Amino acid sequence: MSFVEELKWRNMLHDMIPGTEELLRKEMVSGYIGFDPTSDSLGVGNLVQVMTLLHFQRAGHKPIALVGGATGMVGDPSGKSQERNLLDAEALAHNLAGQKKQLEKFLDFDCGKNSAEIVNNYDWFREFGFLDFIREVGKHISINYMLAKDSVQNRLENGMSFTEFSYQLVQGYDFYYLWKNKGVKLQMGGSDQWGNIVTGTELIRKKEGGEAFALTTQLIKKADGTKFGKSENGNIFLDASKTSAYKFYQFWMNAADADATNYIRIFSLKEREEIEALEQQHREAAHLRILQKTLAEEITQRVHSEEALKRAKETTDILFGASFDDFKRLGAEEIEDAFGEDITFGLDKTVFDTEIDAISLLGEKTLIFPSKGEARRSVQGNGVSINKEKASIDSRYSAKDLLHGKYLLVQKGKKNYYLIVVR
Repeated sequence: MSFVEELKWRNMLHDMIPGTEELLRKEMVSGYIGFDPTSDSLGVGNLVQVMTLLHFQRAGHKPIALVGGATGMVGDPSGKSQERNLLDAEALAHNLAGQKKQLEKFLDFDCGKNSAEIVNNYDWFREFGFLDFIREVGKHISINYMLAKDSVQNRLENGMSFTEFSYQLVQGYDFYYLWKNKGVKLQMGGSDQWGNIVTGTELIRKKEGGEAFALTTQLIKKADGTKFGKSENGNIFLDASKTSAYKFYQFWMNAADADATNYIRIFSLKEREEIEALEQQHREAAHLRILQKTLAEEITQRVHSEEALKRAKETTDILFGASFDDFKRLGAEEIEDAFGEDITFGLDKTVFDTEIDAISLLGEKTLIFPSKGEARRSVQGNGVSINKEKASIDSRYSAKDLLHGKYLLVQKGKKNYYLIVVR
């Protein structure tokens, strides 16, 4: 199956310059995607483009990941409502090093002619003076052409700095430089990057009379319209120090059915026949969450490790199991990793110097319930467990009930868990 055919059945393809598919069928093509260096870790939103490069390489082509050491100092206005903070050289170097390590997990850098490669556009912009830039690049692209771009039009009403306005020229020169020096004929990216990408093809045409190609992928949104790549607790990162393997695993496990049907094609490396079989099983028994489990296991293993996946699954089984003895097997770090800030409640240790009743604990000290009255009604209805045991009006808790001397596990209903942490 060709690269374009692969993207089509996976519902990833958005647009491409005419002739792109024919070029890819005819020869091994070097193509690149740029990555924003505003963090030292890629997020799951970046995985769409990482997967694009993976499929590109698996189809026999040469993938190049461009990390934007130079463009990170400018800031891409595409899809932004306001100008982002610019990074200094030290922060950029730190972020680029972190992203390189992650990209090296996904792409094959030692497979012969189509080995992956990482480039940093700071390497060719470092000695490129402003006057040289406007002579060699600026004169080839008209103001009218630049103003017509959606990334510019969407910002004109609120104002746009010259720095941001010039971004498409900088990215366009990246394409020109790689075309001229590395034989790169194709730039890929999300659909919001189309304007920046074709500025590069235009520069190549006007400056050298050359031909280059562009291909974009669909931007992913959740079925409810919210942004892909975020949970209730913020961005989901590939770095375990920013997003634990457990939380990463749970992000995929908690995907809505409609989203999981979309995600399985984009993020799984399984073949078409196997994915379509999984989709059929999901349609017949959605309650089993087959797609979510398949995604969570495959992606967590690939991003983290087999051992990290095993621990994430064990933590999940323990948290949603019935035994507090099992919960006690978790270490302090694993317990805190499993709970986001919004479901963690800190209390001073003096609260447990004497016994405290369940109603005061849940509806006054922690506000797991908005009021003591609501806490009482839920407890009386057998809707609350503390340390995996049903709480009652007469239940009392003291320091001896704290796991590891600092934790209480609260369950409200079947699925809502909270953690009380004594500081």
